[in-house]
Amino acid sequence: MSTQSEQVLENKLVEQLKGLGYTKVVIPNEEALVLNLKSQLEKHNNITFSKDEFARVLNILSKGSVFEKAKTLREKQHIIRDNGDNLYFEFLNTEHWCQNEYQVTHQVTIEGSYKNRYDVTLLVNGLPLVQIELKRRGLEMKEAFNQVNRYQRHSFGSNSALYQYVQIFIISNGVNTKYYANNRHQSFKQTFYWSDKNNKRLTNILNGFTSDFLEPCHISKMICKYIVLNETHKILMVLRPYQFYAVEAMIDKVKNSTHNGYIWHTTGSGKTLTSFKASQIIMQMPQVKKVVFVVDRKDLDYQTTKEFNSFSKGSIDGTDNTKALVKQFEDDTKLIVTTIQKLNTAISKKRYLQKMQNLQDERMVFIFDECHRSQFGDTHNRIKNFFHNHQMFGFTGTPIFADNAAKNELGKRTTKDLFGNCLHKYVITDAIKDENVLKFAVEYVGKFKQKNSATEIDVEVEDIDRKELMESTERINKIVDYIIANHNRKTHSREFTGMLCVSSTDVLLKYYDLFKQKKEEGKHNLKIATIFSYVANEEDADANGFIPEEVSVVEESPVLYGLHQHKRDKLESYIGDYNKMFGSNFSTKDSQSFYNYYNDISKKVKERKIDILIVVNMFLTGFDSPALNTLYVDKNLRYHGLIQAYSRTNRIVNEQKSQGEIVVFRNLKKATDEAITLFSNKEAIEVIIMKPYEDYIKKFNEAFINLLKVTPTVKSVDDLVSEEDELEFIKAFREVMRLKNTMNSFADFDWEDLAMDAQQFEDYKSKYLDLHDKVKTDHSKEKVSVLEDVDFELELIHRDEINVTYILKLLADLKETKESEKQKKKKEVVDLIAGETNLRSKRELIEKFIEENLPLVKDTEEIPQEFENFWSKEQQKAFNKLVEEENLDKEKTQRLIEDYLFAEREPLRDELLNLLNGEKPSVLHRKEIGDRLLKKIIDFVETFINGMDN
Repeated sequence: MSTQSEQVLENKLVEQLKGLGYTKVVIPNEEALVLNLKSQLEKHNNITFSKDEFARVLNILSKGSVFEKAKTLREKQHIIRDNGDNLYFEFLNTEHWCQNEYQVTHQVTIEGSYKNRYDVTLLVNGLPLVQIELKRRGLEMKEAFNQVNRYQRHSFGSNSALYQYVQIFIISNGVNTKYYANNRHQSFKQTFYWSDKNNKRLTNILNGFTSDFLEPCHISKMICKYIVLNETHKILMVLRPYQFYAVEAMIDKVKNSTHNGYIWHTTGSGKTLTSFKASQIIMQMPQVKKVVFVVDRKDLDYQTTKEFNSFSKGSIDGTDNTKALVKQFEDDTKLIVTTIQKLNTAISKKRYLQKMQNLQDERMVFIFDECHRSQFGDTHNRIKNFFHNHQMFGFTGTPIFADNAAKNELGKRTTKDLFGNCLHKYVITDAIKDENVLKFAVEYVGKFKQKNSATEIDVEVEDIDRKELMESTERINKIVDYIIANHNRKTHSREFTGMLCVSSTDVLLKYYDLFKQKKEEGKHNLKIATIFSYVANEEDADANGFIPEEVSVVEESPVLYGLHQHKRDKLESYIGDYNKMFGSNFSTKDSQSFYNYYNDISKKVKERKIDILIVVNMFLTGFDSPALNTLYVDKNLRYHGLIQAYSRTNRIVNEQKSQGEIVVFRNLKKATDEAITLFSNKEAIEVIIMKPYEDYIKKFNEAFINLLKVTPTVKSVDDLVSEEDELEFIKAFREVMRLKNTMNSFADFDWEDLAMDAQQFEDYKSKYLDLHDKVKTDHSKEKVSVLEDVDFELELIHRDEINVTYILKLLADLKETKESEKQKKKKEVVDLIAGETNLRSKRELIEKFIEENLPLVKDTEEIPQEFENFWSKEQQKAFNKLVEEENLDKEKTQRLIEDYLFAEREPLRDELLNLLNGEKPSVLHRKEIGDRLLKKIIDFVETFINGMDN
C-alpha cells in the first residue's frame, strides 16, 4: 500500500506505546474519562475517594485557564474528607517524575460546540497530559496543527474540561513529527522537531521519535522539568531539544564535577530560556549556595532580568547598584542577575570586601551571558581568583576561536581557554534546518568599480582616500534615497521594522540629519530614531563588531562618559525629536532618564512603532525583536560581529517573514562568507544565504505552470467539482503566494520578469479568498470539511495600508474624477476591496455607499463623516434585523457581542440560546439554531466592527 492510512498509523503507535510501558485503556467518552481519572488518582496516591470527595477534586480541577491549570497540576492538593479530616494528595509527582501512572487511549469522543474525536491521548495519573494528532502520509502537518486549534475552540474546554490539562501536543503524518506546548497564541512556526544530542532529527513517529521522546520517564521529565510557565504572557513554553541537552549537560557537570564549560547555541535560538531553566534547576541543588547570571551591560541586565522574571515572577530582584548586589550575596537570594562591572566592584572595593569574603569558600555557579565578548579582560581572572569554590558556564552564539580572537595584553584568548570544553553545540545551520531561525537574504547594493567609474552608489574603492569617500555626504545621500525608496518593499509595507548600522557617530549624525531633512521636505514619513554609544566614537580598528564598554568599570560612572559635547547636544536634539513623536520626556541630563530612553526605544522597535533605528554598535548584539526583519549595513563587520549583527533580523514570526533582509552598502561578501564558514562550515553558505533573485523567478514560473495544470483559467476555479479538487487549487496558489512573498522584498522584483502578470495574480487571489470565505464561515455542515484544516496563510496577502482610511481616500479621489473616467475608477476601487481579506465582508456596503451616498456629498472633506454616519445607520439596521428575525433579546445580544469582542472567544451554544425570547428550542433543534446564531453574529462583527478602527 503506497500511503499508510491514518488508522493503521494510529494502531501501530498505540502498540508501540504499550511496549514502552503504557497500559492501554478504552475510554470512549467524557464519563469514562472521569471514572478512569478517579481510579488512577486513587492508585497513585494510595487512597480512596468517596463520591462527594471526588466531586471536590473535580471542583479543584475545573478552575482557571490553561495556564492556571498547569500550576494546579504541579501543586500539592488538599480537601476536607467526609469525616472532617484533612486529605493531602497530588495530581503529578514532579520530584520523582518516573513514579507516575501511565496509560494510552485513543478515539476519545468529547461533545462541545461540535462533537470531536481525538486520535491518541497519553494519560498520566488519569489526566490527559499529552495529545497526539495524526494525519496520513503526504498531508501537511499544519493540518493536524489547525485541527488541534479547532479542538481548543470547540471541545477541550467543555464539560469537565480535562483536556485543558494537556501540556504537550504532538502532530505527525508518520514521516514528520513535531511537538509544542499547550499555548493557543503560538503559530505553526513555534512547533519543534525532536532530535538526539548531535542535533540529528528523529522525525518518524514509529521509528525513533516515540521510543525516545514518548518513553514514560522522558515525557514526564519534559512535563515536570522542561516546561516553563511564562508569568508575563500567562502561557506554557517547552524547551527545544538542543535547549534540553544543554541544560542536562550543565546539571551533570554541577552534580558530578567542578569543571567549567560553555554552550554554543546560535544567536536567536532561545538562549535566555535555556539559561533560565539551567539556573532554576541548579539553584535547587543543595550543594549550590548561589547561581549568579552575569551580563556585561546595563541594558542587558535590564532585559535579562525582565525575561527571567517573565518565566518566574519575582525569581530575580535586579541589582540596581553594587550595594544591592552585595546584599543579595548575603541574604537567601538563590538566583542573582548582575553585570560584570558591578560584580567586579563588589570583589574589588574595600568597603564591600569583608561581606564578600564570607562567601569565598561557598559553592558558587556563575553563568555568563554572551560570553564571546564579556570575559576577555582582567575581570574574569579576578572573579576566578576571588571565589575559591566556583564553577563557570558561558553561553554564546559566536565563540571566540584563534581565527577571530582579538589580541590584548594577555595575548589571544579563546572561549575554550576561558571556559574549557563546549558542552553542547547548536550552530546556525542546525537552527535553519529545524526552522528555528530564518535564512538571510543578503543584497550588496552598489557597484564595486575603480575610481571615476560610473556608479549608482560609490562603495569600496581601494585607490582613493577611503574614509573621505565612505563618509561623503553625496554617497550617504544616495543611500538614504535608496532606503526611502525600498523600505516598504523590504518590510512588507512596514509590517516589520528595520535597523541601520553605521561606522561611527560622525556618520550617524549625517544619516539622521538627511533623513530628517527629507521628511520635512515631504519625501517620506518613516519614523526614525537613534541612540549613540557613550564613549568616544572612533571606528573600531579591527572592525570586528565587539561592542566597546559604554562606561569604564567604575561604580556610578557618568552615563555619557567620554562623549564629545557637540555630539551630546546633537543627541539631546534627536531625543527631543523622539519625545515630540511619542509624547515622552527623555533626556541625556541624568543617567536614569537616558537608560529609560534606551529601554523605550527597545520597546518601540518590538512594538513596530519605530520604522528605522540608526545605531553604531548598540543593539547589534543581545537585542531580540521578532518584528525586526531588515538590517541596512554601512560599516565594516567581521566574524562574530557580523553574524551577531545579521542575526538581529532572523527571528521566526510567521509565514510573511520568510527571511532576514540584509542590505549591505559595502563590499562585505568575503567577510560574510568567512564568518559563516567559521561558525558552521564551508558548505553552510548554501544553507544560510538565500538564493539569488533569478532562482526565485524560475521557481515562481514553475509554480505558476503547476497552478495552470490545476486551473487553466481563473474561471475554471468555479468549475472545480470536489473539495479535493479545491484543495489542489488552494495548495497550488498558496505556493505561488509564498514565492511571491519571498521575491517581493528583492529590490529587483518586477512582474515583467514573471510568466504570470499582476492582474492574473489578483484574479486568482480573489477566487482563493472566495474559497476561504466559504470554508471558514460555513458552520452549518455536520461533516467537517477537508478544507477546514488548511492554513490559507492569509498574512501573505494581507496589506496593512489597504484599510478603511485608505478606501476613504480612494473615494475622495473617485469623487473628483471626471465623469468619463468614473466607471473605470469605480471598478478599480471595487476590485481592490474584493482582493483584501479585511474588507471583503464590507464590500456590498461600500459599493452601496458609492452608488447612493457618494453622489450626494458636496465636499470631499465631508466624506469621512458621511461614511461614518452611513455606517452607523447600516449597523443599527442590521442589528435590528438580526434580533427581529431570530426573536432575540436586544440588551442581551448587545452584551454578548461586547463580551465576544472583549474576550476574543466565540460564544458558547448555551450563551447563544439564552438570547432567545419565548420558548427555548427542543434538544433536536438546539444545535441547528445555535450554529445559525453563531454564524450571524460572527458575520455581523466581521462586517461592521472588525477592521473599522483603522
